[in-house]
Amino acid sequence: MFGKLLYGSKFHTMRQSRGQQGIGISAAGMYSQLTTGQPVKITSRTAAKKPAHYFEIQIDTTRNEPKVLVDREVEWDRDHGTRVEMELAGLYKKGRRSVDDYVVQTALANPHAAVRYRPPKGDEYRRERITSELPREPLVIKPHPYGVELGVLIGMLRETKGRSLSSALQSDFARVSARVALEICKAAGLRPETRPRSLGVQEIEALFRAIPKVKIMAPPTNCIVPIGDALLLAGLKETVKAEFYTSITRPPSVYRGNPFQIEVGLAYGGDLPAEELVDLWRFANRVPLQYQQSACAMTRGVISTDWRNYGLQQGKGALPAGPMVLFVHIASVWVPFTSESKEAVASYPEIIRELRLGVQECGRRLGSFLSHRRRLAEAEKKKSYIQSYIPHIGIALREILGLSEKEEQKVVTVLTDTLERSRIP
Repeated sequence: MFGKLLYGSKFHTMRQSRGQQGIGISAAGMYSQLTTGQPVKITSRTAAKKPAHYFEIQIDTTRNEPKVLVDREVEWDRDHGTRVEMELAGLYKKGRRSVDDYVVQTALANPHAAVRYRPPKGDEYRRERITSELPREPLVIKPHPYGVELGVLIGMLRETKGRSLSSALQSDFARVSARVALEICKAAGLRPETRPRSLGVQEIEALFRAIPKVKIMAPPTNCIVPIGDALLLAGLKETVKAEFYTSITRPPSVYRGNPFQIEVGLAYGGDLPAEELVDLWRFANRVPLQYQQSACAMTRGVISTDWRNYGLQQGKGALPAGPMVLFVHIASVWVPFTSESKEAVASYPEIIRELRLGVQECGRRLGSFLSHRRRLAEAEKKKSYIQSYIPHIGIALREILGLSEKEEQKVVTVLTDTLERSRIP
């Protein structure tokens, strides 16, 4: 799979996963091969009782097949796992949208993983796992009728094992019962007992247009696995030094028949730059999105929120300004990216709505924190004013009542203790 392009693990499966097109690791190996001519080196073991294998492979670009240069058993100190090594030419730089930034964000979105990163320059980055419990494995679900495309529907009906249109709809789609299948057939003007493979393109088009007219239950959500607000909060505290932290995991929702879930977290204050725009960290299925920020639905959801209501400055059509890192994550069986680069999420109304609700909830919590801090600061200011007058009150009482210095000091002490115990609004 490391030596073949378009060898994807996600094709034809409806569940949350990092991969989608089968280009990532093989494209990295291809770039290594083009820039240095070196093969990809892989060490892998499937189980403790199985031998470990060492491979060196290159991609045969004319046949799109792996060329295995070396395949031998080796001694390895790991019970199971895979290590991939490749040598490539590139420009190393630090700062935003760098490899360093990508590794830090990846560690934040995967709190179950321990991360060791040794950059070409600088100190090694180490982040121990926050939890030893692995995320539950997402279950595979059948496609939902609301999310199917016409071309996909044609292919499914051509390859279905159902002998009738009604049985094909029930067996190949999620949430389609016998009653729902009959309603779809009736709305399309087709007989339920029709053989699916005998349907023409026009009849399938009628079926495709009839599906949205029938009310169908939302698909199951056990196919997506969010990070969870507790782990997200712990990860933020581990990654960003700030004064205030909060996070929220929204309930699952659906766009075009595809389940998805939105998570939002923020860290405010501390050593973060106060005069710059907030640092927006975007994630899709736990993978950082570093480019095409302005074209992303997550950015749109943040910008369309009025952050001035929560105590932050914000220009028109811009991100808010302040010492804050904002974390936004979408988990879905099929993230609607705007292009093959998978760097920006499409602006579906359902996704924008969930994004805004999550961002607004975190914004309200931030607003409460800032209001409370402002009230405390004002109270301390009033208290300092009163403290500056207490010695003068003691002098005035001594002169009026003829008190001794010892009695005057006792009055000052009582007044100071009373002030410390009181709550000034």
